[in-house]
Amino acid sequence: MTSTGLLVMLLSVGTVASLFGWCIYKVLTTPRETEKVHGVELHTPDMDGEG
Repeated sequence: MTSTGLLVMLLSVGTVASLFGWCIYKVLTTPRETEKVHGVELHTPDMDGEG
């Protein structure tokens, strides 16, 4: 592998690893996030009982 290829690979892997680490950090440190999660109640036409 050439030095340019190695540099591109290291930058790519480093960027993805940094983004992954930031996402994990945000998920674990956001306070009271579960209070903001709402359920979704779907109503489709086949639930009307006609048919």
